[in-house]
Amino acid sequence: MRTILNVIWLVFAGVWLAIGYALAGIICCILIVTIPFGIASFRIAAYALWPFGRTVVRDPDAGVFSLLGNVIWCVVAGIWLAIGHVITSIPLFISIIGIPMGVANLKLIPVSLLPLGARIVDNDQSR
Repeated sequence: MRTILNVIWLVFAGVWLAIGYALAGIICCILIVTIPFGIASFRIAAYALWPFGRTVVRDPDAGVFSLLGNVIWCVVAGIWLAIGHVITSIPLFISIIGIPMGVANLKLIPVSLLPLGARIVDNDQSR
């Protein structure tokens, strides 16, 4: 079932969201200071392509630099990516088959707003 949902997700939402994250990652990698944001954006792009069967786990030892970086990310790119998730989830919720994908889209909003200090793991590893 996960594979079917991931393929449907890939066609209707995953490609567009991954392109948005990849563009944000490329822009962030232009400056040396923002390379950690770019790396986090590329990680989330891979997660946005194939989200079912994986989850986001917060690292409790992330530290103050992660918090500061998340604030900067949220202002610069996080808000726009979160808006993209909301806009993409609306047509998914309209169709019956798209409801699980709309929920998955909304679950991506916290990691799009606060990517530093988060790890993406398989569901089996999160326990």
